[in-house]
Amino acid sequence: MSDSDVIPSETQAAIKVAMKEAMKSRDKERLATIRLMQAEFKRIEVDERIVLDEARVLAVLDKMLKQRRDSQKQFEDAGRVDLASQEASEIAVIQEYLPAQLGDDELDAIIDAAIAAADGTGMQAMGAVMGQLKPQLQGRADMGAVSQKVKTRLVG
Repeated sequence: MSDSDVIPSETQAAIKVAMKEAMKSRDKERLATIRLMQAEFKRIEVDERIVLDEARVLAVLDKMLKQRRDSQKQFEDAGRVDLASQEASEIAVIQEYLPAQLGDDELDAIIDAAIAAADGTGMQAMGAVMGQLKPQLQGRADMGAVSQKVKTRLVG
């Protein structure tokens, strides 16, 4: 299978179109963020010798988003408003390519269903519940917050 036979995921295709648009409109900040996303996809494809599917693309974007949120918080804590605002603009661009975030009610319903389906109770069920939730919620919810909600429900 040659490179021309490889079909990119929908998200990768949308990012490629957005890159061309950003180049035409000379939006340097947006273009830089899009290039970061594409570089990360390419790095993973080359390192692991795979073609990214849609689920993996969303996982990569979700990880990039988490990294930027962490950096933004650290910059804000350090009083570096300029760097924090750069991270915020990158966050905004990355979020455009992730599915819409779930509302609290939807998230609670999905968590309840996963806990009910899990075999076991208490913290022993944590791994099984999170294993079931992660593929469903990837890119649609902050997995750290989901983990806290699950832990609260299993313990309390």
